[in-house]
Amino acid sequence: MSRNPRPGRPGFLALELDGDGAHPAAWRKARHAPDELLNGARIRSTVLAAESAGFHVATFADGPAASSVARVRDAGGRLNALQRAAFAGPVTSSIVLVPEVDTVYTEPFHISTQLASLDYVSGGRAGWLVAASGYAEEAAAVGRSFVEDAARAQEAAASVEVSRRLWDSWEDDAVIRDVPTGRYLDVDKLHYIDFETPADFAGAGYSVKGPSIIPRPLQGQLPVVAQAGLLPSDVDVVLVSAPTPSLLAAEVAEVRARTVIGGGPTLAGGPAVVAELDVVLDSRGQSASARLAELDAFTPWSSSRARFVGTAAELADFLAELLAVADGVRLHPAVLDVELEELAQLVLPELRRRGALQPVAHGGTFRELLGLERPLSRYSSLGAAAGAAVVGAEN
Repeated sequence: MSRNPRPGRPGFLALELDGDGAHPAAWRKARHAPDELLNGARIRSTVLAAESAGFHVATFADGPAASSVARVRDAGGRLNALQRAAFAGPVTSSIVLVPEVDTVYTEPFHISTQLASLDYVSGGRAGWLVAASGYAEEAAAVGRSFVEDAARAQEAAASVEVSRRLWDSWEDDAVIRDVPTGRYLDVDKLHYIDFETPADFAGAGYSVKGPSIIPRPLQGQLPVVAQAGLLPSDVDVVLVSAPTPSLLAAEVAEVRARTVIGGGPTLAGGPAVVAELDVVLDSRGQSASARLAELDAFTPWSSSRARFVGTAAELADFLAELLAVADGVRLHPAVLDVELEELAQLVLPELRRRGALQPVAHGGTFRELLGLERPLSRYSSLGAAAGAAVVGAEN
């Protein structure tokens, strides 16, 4: 798995499509009837609008919508992220679909097979935004004890490792469909993964025998996306946050240096580094600051991400500078309907004019967008030989 070094290459843009927007009061300013939020037409319209605007990636948040008392008054509704992404797969043609899927209170085997299915229905445009829930209500909902912070990273790492092994458990040519002999599979090309959590595992230990119940994903391995610091390695995209926009580029550079030194999943350039940015823009004669104040009067917006508040032209300038050091930027619009209109009409066209964005690739995969090769199964004879060669080179 090799990836071209980032500096000097055009970047990509991702858009978070959760609910009515990132601001807790976004539903009050949405341009649709309240009862339209939780239906297929809304999912279709937003993801197609993002694709038409030229976004490369759409992400889908998950987890409890009302995670604190302060947000109960403006709690937004949402459907399951992976199912939203699966619904969007057949109706889109170029945009990558990356749902957030929890690794703490979701069975790893189910995660692996559902994400592999998403890769099929999207034609290889699927990714996985790894989450490690810190909410007690999620534990209660599935009848599990709450997992403390120290164990969450271990749970996430184990779930990713299980999924990666299960995706490899079918070799690419395992399905033979031999009508004369009645053989659908070459059983010699299905493999047990024999995963067991390590002895120092903080949570309840478990094992997974495998193999998977569906063929290997179209991409071989779906790209894994995670917040910086959640997974120590084996991640393809790192999401980077900072307290303010002025600190974001420096934080991107620091994380890139740290991941390249630490290894990461690739031998050339480490994982892709993507900056996180909340966005509030001027719209239809109302300033961004006035819009934000109006929304905050209902429920103040608390976020760990940097926040840009200004005009579309100013945002285009800022993103052009940021994309010179980051592989991509994920935008979190305050109000999806409002910000997406400004981004589509004013920001993305300007960035394309400047050559700051990669072309949109119809029929491309997420791995291709990231510059990642399609890997061999680790259990195939060629994959095992390649893995041994990599270990030898590292030693």
